[in-house]
Parts: sequence; C-alpha cells; structure tokens
Amino acid sequence: MINLTDIKTPVVELINRTGKFIKEEKGKIIDKEVDVKSKNSFVTYVDKKAEQMLVEGLQKIIPNSSFLAEEGTGDQNESNYLWIIDPLDGTTNFINDIYPVSISVALQYKKKTVAGIVYEIGNDEMFAAFEGEEAKLNGNTISVSERNKLEDAFLATGFPYYDYEKLPGYLNALSEFMKTTTGLRRLGSAATDLAYVACGRFDGYFEYSLSPWDVAAGAFIVQQAGGYVQDFKGKDDYIYGKEIIATNPHLASEIQKIIADHLK
Repeated sequence: MINLTDIKTPVVELINRTGKFIKEEKGKIIDKEVDVKSKNSFVTYVDKKAEQMLVEGLQKIIPNSSFLAEEGTGDQNESNYLWIIDPLDGTTNFINDIYPVSISVALQYKKKTVAGIVYEIGNDEMFAAFEGEEAKLNGNTISVSERNKLEDAFLATGFPYYDYEKLPGYLNALSEFMKTTTGLRRLGSAATDLAYVACGRFDGYFEYSLSPWDVAAGAFIVQQAGGYVQDFKGKDDYIYGKEIIATNPHLASEIQKIIADHLK
C-alpha cells in the first residue's frame, strides 16, 4: 500500500481548490441549469465540474486508481485503490443558496477504507482522517462527544426523498427521539452530519436511503474519532446497505434499540 502521508497534502489541496470553485458558483444557479435525476434528486453543472476536477486530480495522485462517484465520472477497474466521491453533498441546499454543502472523498485499499475527507464549504472546515492517525478538523484533533444519557443527546437525521416504504417506522422512531432527546436537526448533507458527530457537535445521527458516496468518508472519520458506526441491524453494511447509525459508544445501544424497534 502507498504511504498515506505522501498523499495527504495533495488530496487536501485538491479538495480545497474544488471547494473554492463550488463556493464561487454558489448563488449563480438558475432553474434551467438544474437537471432532475429522479424525484427530488438534482444535479447541476457545478456537481459535474467539481467531480471532474476531483477525479482528474486524484487520478494523478494515485495513477490507475478506480472511482465510484455520484455523477459517474472516472473508471471502475480492478485497481486495489478505490476513491468514493460525492463532489457536492447538499445539492438542494446549494441550489437554494444555503449551507451546509460538502465535498466527501473516501479512499479504500482492497475494499477497506483507509482515508476520509469531508470539506464543509460554508464554514471552511476540513474534516480528515487517515488510517493510523486521529481524526482532525482543520489540523486539530477531534473526538466524538462524551454524553452518556439519551435525554441529554442532540441528534441529526435526514429525510428520505424517494424510498418511502420505511417512512411509517422512521416517523415512529423520530417521534420517540423527539420525546427522549434535547432535539433533532436535519441539515440536508449526510457527510456534514457525520463530520459533526465526529467532532461532538451531534451526539448521534441516523438515516436510510443513502448511497456509498454519502457516507463512506464521514463514517471513517467518526470511527477514527472514537465513534460507533453500524447499519440498522447492528452490522457493518453501512456503506452499501443504504442505512447508517453513527454515535458515541455511550449512546450506541439505546439509539440502536430504538432504530431496531421501529425500522426493522
């Protein structure tokens, strides 16, 4: 495997440049420039250009690597190295000129995640984790929260926008969390939600109907920050299984139980 220390600086610099481009384009989008991929799923020229910038730059950093990117840029080959990319997580926020909006980039080696970077553009916050190192925010070490009572917890979630089969159970879980925590937030960017769990702003996060590029980087950052990440069944299929729970170790069992009771 390559030395992750050697790629850290160029990867972060590439993501910074891409974030600068996205920020410069914010507020310029008009309706006719928005394509509808599916119900409530949008893409703009900014998503596509940002993904192109990332794929071209990352291919130079690790030649012949493979890509799993939201807009389909880059090749999927037999390389040991796979980049999982969301060039603009929070496109609906971006279209409506609000934050958070994030870039999410994960690197896997032989199907194991070894690096994750989430750059929240609005606050210029670079969350990063590399295998063997602590998770960091703008160079400073971060960790998940220490809250150990659900009644004190502050949680994040996301709303499904096309898969409504689990909606009744999701609403029941939401109702229980409303009654048993200090509050819930829906920011509109899964990558940001996970990054905020990693630095202790949120005590936990859960969502379903997700894609690998939504969670791969953020989940790794949470883990490197001392957090717990599983799917709704308590298994490890959170990258491709379309559902995720991320929290600190103290609250994991309580949150997992409520999710399991309502979202089987």
